[in-house]
Amino acid sequence: MATTDQPRSGSQAVERAIHLLNCFEGDDPELSISQLAHLAGVPVSTAHRLAQALVRGRLLEQDPITDRYRVGHGLAVLARPALTRLGLDSAAPHMYALAAGIKITATLSVAEADEAVTVLQARPPVHFCFHQLPRARRPLRSSATGRALLAWSPADSGLRTDLDLVRRKGFAVEEFEWQDPEDNDPVRSIAVPVFGRDRQVWGALGVQARSARLDDVLIREILPAMRQIAGRIGTVVQRNSCATAE
Repeated sequence: MATTDQPRSGSQAVERAIHLLNCFEGDDPELSISQLAHLAGVPVSTAHRLAQALVRGRLLEQDPITDRYRVGHGLAVLARPALTRLGLDSAAPHMYALAAGIKITATLSVAEADEAVTVLQARPPVHFCFHQLPRARRPLRSSATGRALLAWSPADSGLRTDLDLVRRKGFAVEEFEWQDPEDNDPVRSIAVPVFGRDRQVWGALGVQARSARLDDVLIREILPAMRQIAGRIGTVVQRNSCATAE
């Protein structure tokens, strides 16, 4: 972590600005300047200078009341061509239709190195709670979305027995404790593969909720809809550069 705010070259400033933007990865967080400095590992003065430059460039915006920072509209405008190229804008209506039908948030993830990364999220209009929101990045080898990606990947993951079971069932399951230690009800996640038009696994479609709600009965009820939507998404998404871990 830097301890002084020394002048930096142009490329270093750009790299730091990118690192600052990456601190906002997740569910649209709002961060104070001290939080940004801590997450980015830079002095507060450096974080403030970079954040203000990003605000002027419309990549970030600052709440006039709290002074906290959040992703700006300019970043969404810049991302639109990539969303169109990858087919995610066409996938979004299918995701929202699924979420409304099963009344649980639906997420779409792809593999990046050794993680499953959420690239699209659709919340239902009713019955939403924060237990339905996965972390932006989950381990490939231990998460439901990650195992759904690995099970149909040609790469040897070293988890063949477990992944054989995932392939036979057609979906992956994960159960874990919620972040709040006082919340004793575990969360359950299930995921099905999304195959692209080349019949190679492209991503994973997942949902998660309290295990008391997402029980075996509900899983059997919603799996047909998840598989149907995964098939529709597979017809519109494009192959990207992400690759599963070897």
